[in-house]
Amino acid sequence: MKSKNKNLTSLSEHIEAQYGKQGTKKREAFEEGFEAFKLGVMLQEMRKEQGLTQAELADKCGTTKTYISRIENNASDIRLSTLMRIISQGLGGHLKLSVEV
Repeated sequence: MKSKNKNLTSLSEHIEAQYGKQGTKKREAFEEGFEAFKLGVMLQEMRKEQGLTQAELADKCGTTKTYISRIENNASDIRLSTLMRIISQGLGGHLKLSVEV
């Protein structure tokens, strides 16, 4: 028999409880940090799919292993020009951006 736990909340309810409604400063800061985290994970996955170490990727795009590590671990802001260089020179890809308003 399955029992329902009335104390369970959805992820969106939990995020709202922790960080407030969308549009609040605390929630916007959370959302921004989460986007940076996703970017780091995406770059790490692409690097690993190509069988590159952080040092090899850094060499290909003219940066340091430490910087690649900081991006992958969400510890560094990244300039758009640097991101484009990592994607194109380091990973052989093309960067596409979209803006939602």
